[in-house]
Amino acid sequence: MPALFKSLAELLEKIESTRKRLQIVGMAAEFLKTLEPEELEPTVSMILGRPFPKWSQKTLEVSWATLSEILRRIAQVDWNIFLEAFSSTGDIGAATKAVFEKTKVKKQALLLEKALTIAEVRRSLEAIAETAGSGSREKKERLIAALLSQASPVEAKYLIKIFIGEMRTGFHEGLMEQAVAKAFEIPLATVQKASMTIGDIGEVAAMAKAEGKEHLSKVGFKVFRPVKPMLAQMADDVDEALKEHGGETAFEYKYDGARVQIHKRGGEVRVFSRRLTDVTLSLPEIVDTVKSNIGAGEAILEGEVIAVDNFGNPIPFQHLMRRFKRVHEIADAAEKIPVRLYLFDVLYLNGESLISLPYLRRRQVLAVNAGGIPLTMQIVTDKREDAEKFLKEAIAAGHEGLMAKKLDSPYTSGTRGKRWFKIKTVLEPLDLVITAAEYGYGRRHDWLSDYYLAARDVETGEFLTVGKTFKGLTDAEIIEMTRQLKELAVREEHRRVVIIPRVVVEVAYNEIQKSPKYKSEMALRFARITRVRDDKTPEDADTIAKVREIYERQFAQKGRYKAD
Repeated sequence: MPALFKSLAELLEKIESTRKRLQIVGMAAEFLKTLEPEELEPTVSMILGRPFPKWSQKTLEVSWATLSEILRRIAQVDWNIFLEAFSSTGDIGAATKAVFEKTKVKKQALLLEKALTIAEVRRSLEAIAETAGSGSREKKERLIAALLSQASPVEAKYLIKIFIGEMRTGFHEGLMEQAVAKAFEIPLATVQKASMTIGDIGEVAAMAKAEGKEHLSKVGFKVFRPVKPMLAQMADDVDEALKEHGGETAFEYKYDGARVQIHKRGGEVRVFSRRLTDVTLSLPEIVDTVKSNIGAGEAILEGEVIAVDNFGNPIPFQHLMRRFKRVHEIADAAEKIPVRLYLFDVLYLNGESLISLPYLRRRQVLAVNAGGIPLTMQIVTDKREDAEKFLKEAIAAGHEGLMAKKLDSPYTSGTRGKRWFKIKTVLEPLDLVITAAEYGYGRRHDWLSDYYLAARDVETGEFLTVGKTFKGLTDAEIIEMTRQLKELAVREEHRRVVIIPRVVVEVAYNEIQKSPKYKSEMALRFARITRVRDDKTPEDADTIAKVREIYERQFAQKGRYKAD
């Protein structure tokens, strides 16, 4: 019998109300066992708040403004019910459930006779994503309305969460890997490696059910299927990196650019952003460069794309982001904002995965196969003086700082650890999510120009406010930000607008303080936005644990106030 979407929604209700990790993993594992192989990937994706697999380029392209209007039409109740529920819970899904519990609509008997299945929900989501062209908006709205009209209150709650990509149950990908391992009695290490290689834990779950442990242990990379990048921690200075890496490490320029993953098979090349979005059409010169220089039949490479001026000097990140967003008049954009590629890693080459090789060996393989494409500037040293000189040279050349990479480190997709470090000469910036905004004053009175900044709580999925700022953006950027935030607005209260947490910004600050003002008990002093991170998703934002860690590290340089 096909799995019902209601059973998935009820599982998510239980997960949301449970804080014990082992219990959550156990509940999810038991549910996964009951599913057919073809139901597993959609189920896993939905549990993680995604309508499609991580690697999929399909997007729903449905704004909250559209969703809220559809909800109003379907429910035909006082919208204050939604606003009151949202005010008390801060959760759009919970507020939707409250509305559906009060709905005056009597569903058609035919719809009530046929309960929604997980497969039917996926098919509806695919139909919405594939709708394009003339009249597409109206057709999308009809499809969404039809789906929600069949939903019970608890189903509507989680359908809306999937639509907006904000599940907030605290059940993250690492726990899902544990659940898949438990459900199908496969070692966790095997599941994790397969997830890293394939790029999607949902597909791993389907393989585990259908093929078993032996097949899963042999899976390899799929060209044109992007995988999450390996991430780096911040180091205070070159000494910390040298110490953590055993006295010697590889230092490389950290460019003020956008990380890309490049896939090549034969004469076809695709370029993916850090968010795993296909940006091939926006970067034709990068595609041409790869085709002209990479002779391998198949390859998955990593590199950094930077924007440069007419003299080849790096220019600010925001100009580069214009290129990544551009899908029309590319030739004109390429002339105005030229870009340059630097390669720094190779994950796969001619049918062979290289991620288990030591970093230094991968770098050597990359050098042999890069053709005329430059690699990131690098020195391998055990001398602090040489590393500090190299850092100064990087800054003088207009770059952000250095990366430090442990010589024997394997490539671990999607994980952040001490094998790779970022080193900058300024206080570590934070990537935070805007959760609300206020209208400004004077000439800014029509613009949302004062932003509430929040860090992610890994345990609950909640975004906790750590400060506000009205500094850092140009007038043009504020106007564009206002447009984006209005589309994400959930409610307005006086001059303040509460929004769905979607927009990520990089934030500089002077220090972090204790504060009773916010639930996080943390506040940034003199916060200012340094750039909009269109290349990052809310799940890439920094965590509240990291904010607290930076707060504690401050006392290595100065005294602690007695009240702390």
